[in-house]
Amino acid sequence: MSVEQAAEVAVQALRWRDERLEILDQTQLPAREHYQALESVEQVVEAIRSMQVRGAPAIGIAAAYGLVLAARNRLAGLSAAAESLRAARPTAVHLQWAVQRMLAVEVGAGQSLQDALLAEARRLHAEDAQANRRMGETGAALLNNPCRVLTHCNTGALATGGWGTALGVIRSAWSAGRLEQVWVGETRPWLQGARLTAWELQREKIPFQLIVDSAAAALMQRRLVDWVIVGADRIAANGDTANKIGTYSLAVAAQYHGVRLMVVAPTATIDSDLADGAAIKIEERGAEELTRCGDQVIAAPGTPAFNPVFDVTPAKMIDVLVTEKGYVRGPDRFKIRSHLRSP
Repeated sequence: MSVEQAAEVAVQALRWRDERLEILDQTQLPAREHYQALESVEQVVEAIRSMQVRGAPAIGIAAAYGLVLAARNRLAGLSAAAESLRAARPTAVHLQWAVQRMLAVEVGAGQSLQDALLAEARRLHAEDAQANRRMGETGAALLNNPCRVLTHCNTGALATGGWGTALGVIRSAWSAGRLEQVWVGETRPWLQGARLTAWELQREKIPFQLIVDSAAAALMQRRLVDWVIVGADRIAANGDTANKIGTYSLAVAAQYHGVRLMVVAPTATIDSDLADGAAIKIEERGAEELTRCGDQVIAAPGTPAFNPVFDVTPAKMIDVLVTEKGYVRGPDRFKIRSHLRSP
């Protein structure tokens, strides 16, 4: 099955064309749909770092194609290229996993290194799109009907190989007639909810309303939310989950108000080497992301700011974890280990 067949969505976050990687520049959405052509691994690193391409699965796929470009440009070995890709976004384990998988590629008879790497990158891309569909169907089947869902950040086709993780569940629920309403948190400071998730939902005519992040608890208090559904950038062995900053706040509010929390992520996001969430490295970015909104200055010059990009939600606050293998209710170390061993 090709990427396009598995995704079945009109938008692709990235594509390989004419011996180069093309990414839909997400920093320009929703105002402009522009594919940026990347022809070197250095350009891929910068696109990941600058969030032109973002979302744990999507940056892993981008890194895979980045190593293809490194091989094409005849770099002396791939290790330096791999290290620069790994360092571009340190929290998302899917990036590390994809790079390691690419480095393990074996060159077959009659193949060049570039051909072997390209075949593996395409395989990884298609597998992610297919896994998205399975997660979407699994998660949608767990929702009550009709369901009102609150989601955070962007976890759709823009963040993955196609269809989406948390937003993939929402897409599948809408297709199955199980969805009534989506609440979209704006997701400061990069506004991935307002700029990207709303854009994807609007294109597919899925009913939604945009909210400021701080309105979520008030919606729950008014009993207007049945599920909070989010993605993940890294999941520790015990189920503690790192996701976009603000996810932990949603989990706290959801637990207090009796709203269920679903985390949707491929098994490649689970880092079995990390015992718990305390060991997850949290990326911090510059103060200007808080003191400005686009080109608009919103804080006095020189204002100090603390800007962690992710937070960690304890496993005990997660009702269900959905992966391409199925789902785990009340995830913990033992349940996750058993889940990973399942076919």
